Amino acid sequence: MLIVPVKEGENIERALKRYKKKFDKTGVMKELRSRKEFRKPSIDDRQQRIKAAYKQRMQSAEM
Repeated sequence: MLIVPVKEGENIERALKRYKKKFDKTGVMKELRSRKEFRKPSIDDRQQRIKAAYKQRMQSAEM
């Protein structure tokens, strides 16, 4: 359970913004979406390799 202390006189929108940021960092929604349907481990591995290759290409293009 996330707790966001609200300071006296603080705007409620500001507190909501902090709550949303904290919630995003926990990764709850990302995990829920990934558990929605089963994916084979081989597909996950392939996706990771594709992502790693993309990152490597981007880094080599910067230099």
